[in-house]
Amino acid sequence: MAKPRINREILLDTHDATGLADLVRKRQVSAEELLEMSIARTELANPSYNFIAQKLYEYGRGAIENGLPDGPLKGVPWLIKDLHTHIAGERTGQGSRSYNGYRATVTSELVKRHQAAGLVIFGKTTTPEFGLSGTTESLATGVTRNPWNEKHIAGGSSGGSAAAVAAGIIPAAHATDGGGSIRIPASCCGLFGLKPSRGRVPMGPNRTEGWGGMSVHHAVTRSVRDSALLLDLTHGLEPGSRYSAPSPDGSFMSQLNKSPGKLRVALVLTPPAGSPVDPECIMATRAAAKLLEELGHHIEEAQPKVDMAAIGEANFAVLSTSLAADIDDRAKITGIAPSADVLEKVTMVFYGIGKKMDGMSVSRAHNIFQQTAYDMAIFMQDYDIILSPTLANPPPKTGIHDLDNENMRQWGEAVSQFTPFTGLYNITGQPSMSLPLAMSESGLPIGVMMSGRYGAEATLFRLASQVETAQPWWNNMSLAARRR
Repeated sequence: MAKPRINREILLDTHDATGLADLVRKRQVSAEELLEMSIARTELANPSYNFIAQKLYEYGRGAIENGLPDGPLKGVPWLIKDLHTHIAGERTGQGSRSYNGYRATVTSELVKRHQAAGLVIFGKTTTPEFGLSGTTESLATGVTRNPWNEKHIAGGSSGGSAAAVAAGIIPAAHATDGGGSIRIPASCCGLFGLKPSRGRVPMGPNRTEGWGGMSVHHAVTRSVRDSALLLDLTHGLEPGSRYSAPSPDGSFMSQLNKSPGKLRVALVLTPPAGSPVDPECIMATRAAAKLLEELGHHIEEAQPKVDMAAIGEANFAVLSTSLAADIDDRAKITGIAPSADVLEKVTMVFYGIGKKMDGMSVSRAHNIFQQTAYDMAIFMQDYDIILSPTLANPPPKTGIHDLDNENMRQWGEAVSQFTPFTGLYNITGQPSMSLPLAMSESGLPIGVMMSGRYGAEATLFRLASQVETAQPWWNNMSLAARRR
């Protein structure tokens, strides 16, 4: 029987990563072909969207030539975020001019797991300086733009990865999340983005946690099943891990075929700090609540009681001191003092504050984190899911949230009012996902966020699969294909 003909021009648009790997396994397409397709699309699209920080084309070609591991995603092109994610001998830029010329001496454990899965790394994606902002704009790599509208942000700090997936370069890409950095760009670019539980995915060997445990690694994807498979292939303890999230009953992929049951859903429409939310984001969340209700879930409006003023101060203490330590460590290696010549304006303010922060403030900050995690765990004894907007507004235009801002207070207010929902789950370590369920009147994606109990990714995947089936968010055609 003859093999079915494949339209290679739209292959990257009509298949997710799991589907591409299946084609490679069946020898209907080769890893070499897929890589060259993604490279060609990168060369065509990157001048418009600017999502590539480092091109590793020859590295990818060499991996195929040397023989790929026979993993479940063998032959699928892959991009990794250029932030605390290393390949020995290759550049890591961190979105900062202070890392010009830096080459990693070790390969990250997560990258090793990506490679063992058969993924073909051919580049690193853009990020704001040290991942500090909800937009991917930096003096080191320039402005990353949203493929849905180039005047608007792709989100951050994993905006480069999200822009690449939205533009049809690849169906999934590596991303990290320290305050919303998977979910923010997923919302901005119309993708599925799941932030795993704290301790789920390795971050070493240079460090096994980031920003006091707030930061985690995973991916932005078009399909739910890609996210589940990637988590199956990457989660678990690494040498030096201080903790690990509890494992589900069975694989994450197996959850997609299981009913979530009748879930108790807390509908949260007001941010914990009380800042305003755009009516379109409220409308999108209410529509999602209605959909969940139709699927048999129980919805009721509720509001967890957390001290956002204390959380904000604690977050600032941990973030600024972590950042200052990293900057000083880099300065010792280069001999170049931290200054506006190598760091952006907002980063310099964070650095100055971090240098002056005392140890007791940091210790109290961790106590506040622990209290917040406890308060949320108690709240979630009555609920399985918290449903809220991912962001308080559709994607704004570029040049508003970037780090090249003289007024730290103005920058902080703009960022916190744009992303008032996401950061709480980094504090508590809970898993949280953004689903692309709505569009603004101006034609920009709007994400809706669903968050679960600590360690309960299984529940989120079951629910996400149910929602994806009920309201599919990609009709086998990526944005790139629709625009051609």
